[in-house]
Amino acid sequence: MSDLLVIVFTMVLFLLALVVVPNFLVHRAAKKVVRIFRKYDALGPNRAKDIETLGLKPPTFAQRMMRLRDYKPRALDVLINAGVVQRTEDGRLYLSEARLNDTRLGQNLKG
Repeated sequence: MSDLLVIVFTMVLFLLALVVVPNFLVHRAAKKVVRIFRKYDALGPNRAKDIETLGLKPPTFAQRMMRLRDYKPRALDVLINAGVVQRTEDGRLYLSEARLNDTRLGQNLKG
């Protein structure tokens, strides 16, 4: 019975490592991405910046092999899908503070 308990406990830890930890890291990176947009004053369509200027361009395969994982590009994708970060017609990006305030992330950044 104790062997079964150890196996179940190990599986739960494995699931935590696969699901919960990456989600936490993406959420933490999303806060950093929001700070980057605010730092570069990319807060509207007329002040939008390109991804290279913001420093959010995904690393190449070779770059990924040489350093720790950067969750900011994934967090940027999540924010784009949520409508918090929006694209202009020419592909530049900006932060929509109104949409951010409607999200749980926006509430966390306030308080």
